[in-house]
Formats: sequence, C-alpha cells, structure tokens
Amino acid sequence: MGQKAEALRQRIVAAASQLFYQQGYENTSFTDIADAVGISRGNFYYHFKGKNEILDAVIESRASGIKQLLQEWDVKYPDPRQRVLSYIDMLSDNQKNIRSHGCPIGSLCTELAKLNHNIVHNANIMFTVSCDWLTVQFKQLGHGKSAKQLSMHLLARTQGIAIITNAFKDSTFLRQEVHRLKQWFNEVTAKSVN
Repeated sequence: MGQKAEALRQRIVAAASQLFYQQGYENTSFTDIADAVGISRGNFYYHFKGKNEILDAVIESRASGIKQLLQEWDVKYPDPRQRVLSYIDMLSDNQKNIRSHGCPIGSLCTELAKLNHNIVHNANIMFTVSCDWLTVQFKQLGHGKSAKQLSMHLLARTQGIAIITNAFKDSTFLRQEVHRLKQWFNEVTAKSVN
C-alpha cells in the first residue's frame, strides 16, 4: 500500500473512531464514515470490506494511541506517582468530551458487550494496555502483591466517574471525583511497602 493510500486509510480510521465515539458503533454507517472523510463508498470499500474490519482498525488505533501516550509519560516523568496522577488527570483534560459522550474506550466496550459482538474480547485490549501499565506503576511504588488489584480499582473508578459525568452532564461532579481519586491514590501510595 502506497503512502497516499495508507494516509487515506488512517483518515478513515480516525473518522470512524470519532463517529463511533460520538454516535456509537451500531449507529454509524459506512456512508457516515465515507462522508466524514469526503470519499465515495467505493473508495471506502477498497480499504475496508466490512464494518468488523474498520472496528478492528479503530480498536488497534486506540490501543496503539494509549500505548504511545503511556510510553511518553514513562520518559517524561521519572516518578511513577506523577505518571499515575497524569493518568487520573486525563479525566479533567477530557471533561468536555466525557460530559458529552462518556469515555471512548468504556463506551465502545460497553456497546459491543450489549450487542454480544464477537470483537468485544479484542476491544478489551484497550483496557488491558492501561491496566498492565498501571500495575507496573503500582509495583514501582512498592505494591507488588496488590498492584494488579489497585490498577483495576483505579480503572473502575475512572470509568465510573466517566459514566456518571456523562449521564448527568456534570463537569462539577467530575472535578470533585478527580480530586477524591487523587486523595485515595495519595493515601494508598503513602502506605506503600518498599
């Protein structure tokens, strides 16, 4: 595939990802995606033969984007505390989108599970990337045996905050809960065993 074709494919994936987030996977058609990119349906089908192919590409793109961001934090912040706080701050940084559409990862996984979609297990990789990374951070903070449990707890709380913020369209709730989540994290890390 040439550079031009690959660039168009990436534009299609980006448009599909945004539409899946804003409208939902089920409510997004090929025509919606083709129109967003400004191409014909025939050109769209050259790159993706079916909706499952585009869904796989969106999941792969999102997981790759998460990995890249987390790797950047590994380099930027030598302290694992700062890395986890940056992870928590993603809620605040994205509060407008979360208020409007929820979490892009959580909402897609939830929708696929409700549809009993065969790709839902692949979609979980988006959470697994974060969970594995958070587990490493908690281990570095001295929580060897409980690192995985703490990372799952943090993921669960961030998802709950996103769901409630979206349901009530309440950014104040999000800000309050981010503050409480940071308090919890500081208490947990103060008890770390090195």
